[in-house]
Amino acid sequence: MNTQTLTVPIRSDKLTLSAQIKSHLCHRKSQFQTIDIVDTEAFGRVLTLDGHIQLTELDERAYHEFLVQVPLLSIPDPQSALVVGGGDGGVLREICKHKSIRHIDMAEIDEAVVEESKRHLPFVSDGAFDDPRVHLHITDAFAFLKNVDRKYDLIVADSTDVYEEDDGGLSEQLFTSEFYTDCLRALSPRGVVVTQADNILFCPYSLEHISAMFGEVFENTGSYFAVIPSFGGFSGYCWGSAGAKVNAKFPREGAQRISLSALTKASYEYGMERLALGLT
Repeated sequence: MNTQTLTVPIRSDKLTLSAQIKSHLCHRKSQFQTIDIVDTEAFGRVLTLDGHIQLTELDERAYHEFLVQVPLLSIPDPQSALVVGGGDGGVLREICKHKSIRHIDMAEIDEAVVEESKRHLPFVSDGAFDDPRVHLHITDAFAFLKNVDRKYDLIVADSTDVYEEDDGGLSEQLFTSEFYTDCLRALSPRGVVVTQADNILFCPYSLEHISAMFGEVFENTGSYFAVIPSFGGFSGYCWGSAGAKVNAKFPREGAQRISLSALTKASYEYGMERLALGLT
């Protein structure tokens, strides 16, 4: 990573994003990946893993609110949740906003991400790691799901799935149909699984791939998107369930009970529509 400029891929080397760096706060190689946290002029603090943006101070609330609250606000009186990945704590923060939630498990394989995020990005978790409802498991989520006997109303897979390589091929898929079948087994009857699905404009193959896989595993599936500038404009999300559905219309009553900054009626319902740019 250049010490003066942060340059990250949006679509491999075909489309990149650059920002001037004010200071480099963290560079750490864990057992699993390279963690960098920088402070930039345009985005504020930025977390990258192996050179790919995970979040920025500018728009992480939009990313996390859409990832968590769109499905969670569709579940009446949710009680329990599982977070796969999400070591920065943003998903935890959003789930903890719900008073009805009694138990949250997080399966994060890389403790270094948790440690560096707490140190340099405390605004992301906003104290959620200290919430007594949160149970952090530094473990392989695949093995965790195989052995868990708890049923969850929400399962959030907060981990990038498929990247396009510089040669045009796709990176190895981390989350397979077997993984999501285990998620389905761990869902309550009214539960929802949700994952992020990359940039729907420049990387449509990611959502297409995940949607096809979800269709093989879950009874009901759907997708939506949010405007996330640091991801190249948009972030897609895909959800699946054993029968439950995600609200297509903004759940005003539920949203009024929690603090939201990016998820509004306009942004929620825009994200439920097909992205229309006049393309064929």
